[in-house]
Amino acid sequence: MKLMYPQIIDGGSHSDSRGTLWFVNDFHIDEVKRFYIIEHSDPFVVRAWQGHKREQKWFYVLAGSFKIVLTRPDNWDQPSPALDVMEYTLSSEESRVLYVPGGYANGLKATAANSKMIVFSDFTLEQSGNDNYKFDENMWFDWHK
Repeated sequence: MKLMYPQIIDGGSHSDSRGTLWFVNDFHIDEVKRFYIIEHSDPFVVRAWQGHKREQKWFYVLAGSFKIVLTRPDNWDQPSPALDVMEYTLSSEESRVLYVPGGYANGLKATAANSKMIVFSDFTLEQSGNDNYKFDENMWFDWHK
């Protein structure tokens, strides 16, 4: 069953003499069709806004930290510039996945140098391309505050 709203899926870690194991046991990947990794060496780079009516995504930070901002467009061709946003910060210090259902636009930027994040998707690249909406980077959020 697909969830209607974004949510954080918490995980954890276990350390012993062999090292540390990071996990998110409640993240079930049965719907995932592909993944990709985003690396931002510069925390001033903004990647915004991209949205999908149907595609679901899951975000997990591998190194550093990212601010991820979401909004739910009211009109995919000409959305209101006054939409509410939800802000999340994910860090490699915590083992957490941010789930984003279809129907949301996202923007993100690293908050630390050399940050790296893996993104999982339930759409193939072709399916995603047919469900891809881009909006101006400054539309709903001040990335430089």
